[in-house]
Amino acid sequence: MLRRNKTFQMACILSLLLTACAKKDPPPFERPPSPVTVAAAVSQDVPLYLDEVGHTVAREVVSVQPEVSGKITEIHFMDGADLKKGDLLFTIDPRPFEAQLNAAQANLAQSKAALDFAKIQFGRVQDLVESKAIARQDYDTRKNAADVGEAQVKQNEAAVESARLNLEYTSIRSPIDGRAGHRLVDNGNVVTANMTTLLTIERMDPIYADFTVTESDFSEVQRNEAKRTLRVEVRLPDDQKPEIGQLTFLDNSVQGSSGTVMLRATVPNPARHLWPGQFVNVRLVLATLPKAVLVPAAAPQDSAKGSFVYVIKEDSTAELRPVKLGQRQGELVVVEQGLQPGERVVMNGQLGVMPGAKVRVVTDTPAAAPAAGQS
Repeated sequence: MLRRNKTFQMACILSLLLTACAKKDPPPFERPPSPVTVAAAVSQDVPLYLDEVGHTVAREVVSVQPEVSGKITEIHFMDGADLKKGDLLFTIDPRPFEAQLNAAQANLAQSKAALDFAKIQFGRVQDLVESKAIARQDYDTRKNAADVGEAQVKQNEAAVESARLNLEYTSIRSPIDGRAGHRLVDNGNVVTANMTTLLTIERMDPIYADFTVTESDFSEVQRNEAKRTLRVEVRLPDDQKPEIGQLTFLDNSVQGSSGTVMLRATVPNPARHLWPGQFVNVRLVLATLPKAVLVPAAAPQDSAKGSFVYVIKEDSTAELRPVKLGQRQGELVVVEQGLQPGERVVMNGQLGVMPGAKVRVVTDTPAAAPAAGQS
């Protein structure tokens, strides 16, 4: 009986094993499509440029000094005022110079009277010398007196003109259009001619932006500058909109200590947005790259073999595509090789994407065009 029970148990176990083996294996786990945001590559003309750091420089800087010595009696401007050429700035006490002018004019009148008398005396003997009615010596004496009188008149005329200029110099005027700094003297100060600095005036419109480029980039600047006037975009570090100017100067030598060349742009500045001495971001536009392919700058990824993007194919699978990147254009970047306009690339969600795997597109938008002058 015991033997029969064991046989029955073995048969049951064998039946269970056969039933389990007869069942099909469960299907393998299938990964769900990764959600991604995609954008279509666009094609358009974009600038090729150099980004540098520079500083602004006033186009003209004048230190105002007196041309005559004396006491300041009036100040005719406010510190920081916008000045026009010829605006009255300071008045030096004119009374001593008026007296000098009066004295010079009196001396001139006296010398003219003396000349007139000498000419009359000479005229009386001029006809007598031929008939020998007068000694030759008397004739020469009176002729010399007339010549000396003429010289004295010219000398006194020069003295009058000098005195008149000195009197004009007591009214000190702005030599340029520009903005006044703070005055360095007050009423009552005695100033010395060509020594005392009264004021500094800086012309701010237009303004210069000085910057440097490396020796290796300078040859490219030269090639493009020979073809056209190069555009320069100048902006303060906290500004988005640049001020537009032109490249107007290339230095004549490479700085040996740094291997750079100094360049200068001239920028219109009517609103005084730029101030002399500020550090600025300078973009020198060298040329235009026609029909460049652009994608959002967030799309390319880096690997040990270089940059790549995930391209979404028609069947919603992802293809890993190596690309060669160019310059940044605002929120976009140029793709020099590896991508065609219109192809869709993954912009967000790359970490969940596997080459050849399907993806689920959450948002599909074209790449936006870079704004003009955008960094």
